Amino acid sequence: MISQDTIVALATAPGTGAIAVIRVSGPDAISTTSQVFEPVRGGSLTKASSHTVHLGYLKEDGRTLDQVLVTVFKGPNSYTGEHVTEISCHGSPYIQQEIIQLFLRKGCRMAEAGEFTLRAFLNGKLDLSQAEAVADLIASENAASHQLALQQMRGGFSNEIKNLRQELLNFASLIELELDFAEEDVEFADKKQFSELLTRIQQVFRNLIDSFALGNVIKTGIPIAIVGEPNVGKSTLLNALLNEERAIVSPIPGTTRDTVEDELVIGGIGFRFIDTAGIRETVDVVESIGIRKTHEKIENARLVIYLVDAKEVNLTQEKRKEVQGRLALLKDQYPGKEMLLVVNKVDALEDGVLSRLTEEIPNALFISAKENKGLDTLKDQFLNLVNTGALTSGDTIISNTRHYNALIRATEEIRKVQEGLESGLSGDLLAVDIRQALYHLGEITGEITTDDLLGNIFANFCIGK
Repeated sequence: MISQDTIVALATAPGTGAIAVIRVSGPDAISTTSQVFEPVRGGSLTKASSHTVHLGYLKEDGRTLDQVLVTVFKGPNSYTGEHVTEISCHGSPYIQQEIIQLFLRKGCRMAEAGEFTLRAFLNGKLDLSQAEAVADLIASENAASHQLALQQMRGGFSNEIKNLRQELLNFASLIELELDFAEEDVEFADKKQFSELLTRIQQVFRNLIDSFALGNVIKTGIPIAIVGEPNVGKSTLLNALLNEERAIVSPIPGTTRDTVEDELVIGGIGFRFIDTAGIRETVDVVESIGIRKTHEKIENARLVIYLVDAKEVNLTQEKRKEVQGRLALLKDQYPGKEMLLVVNKVDALEDGVLSRLTEEIPNALFISAKENKGLDTLKDQFLNLVNTGALTSGDTIISNTRHYNALIRATEEIRKVQEGLESGLSGDLLAVDIRQALYHLGEITGEITTDDLLGNIFANFCIGK
């Protein structure tokens, strides 16, 4: 798949800015740039040292396009492993396109999505999981997802998988060697050591698989559904959390008929808040569709805020039991789902009532979305959902679904090998399962891959990266 074309693309975001960077990579990157670049101090880029920056003018047939800075990277000591030039020009979209068109006329072609990083992978500058982390790093929108992508790009996860794969490969080689000497009944592989290795590998895989629950929500944002009866202040709470008028607020029950979603970063973690239609019996067709969507959002949420009106729970003991009963019913309907009872509109309560209700409903959090009271405590509850200890301690966390699926399949094969070893299965049958485990581990780092897989991965990259 390694192409000998020299490619060019805009490496910075399109649009007007102070500067833009145009990246050129390939065997003719430096020589082609040298043809159209006139350095202020003379000389030729082809004779320049790697990792040097040169001030000059881009020209075509005597016409000056722009004054630019050209940075030279000579392969293999570059991002792609090839000769690379990066042209820092003024950020006019017209200038950007003029420069790109100039390089196209000089024989370069437009880079495809992710092609620079694809070349870095194919030239051994990055493994596949590190290359995927580059895309995650670009897409990171909060401190946690940024840190997660950075950890993976540094290669901690890759090295862990590579080391385990190498150990497994060493034992596989010994077992394969035993097959060549089957008639002599020679044993090269220490079965006890092999069993210990399999146990250790399974433990590491289990830890990595378990980490996906945290890694995935950090990467995509933690979904929180705000549900409850009509007119308890769900939309007001969403607006208060986001500090903007995101949802329509009205005293008319059933105002929210569809879900309203937005994101907020709290403590470096991204949260996706979903304001839902009020849950009640209704004959209104449109509202009933909204209520059905509410249940879909509850199913997908990591946390459900069950919001109730303080005036309702203050009426009678029976009303308080009724609220607790509705919450219990919701918990039964969605077992295992994290749910938080939040009592809203405490600003409407008379003095002294709040302290009494706090004692009578100890499992509730009391707030006033309208007056912004109790929201900091509520946000602390959100952060308590996320165990960021593994993230801050530098433990390996996986956030990529492809890696997760490959680990699941590899774990299943390792389990088969362990069972086969304990039951005295012949070496040739053990070798089949070991090879399958090695295959799935190789898929993660890219030691084993296909053109289709690479196409799917790098198609999600931006052009210029």
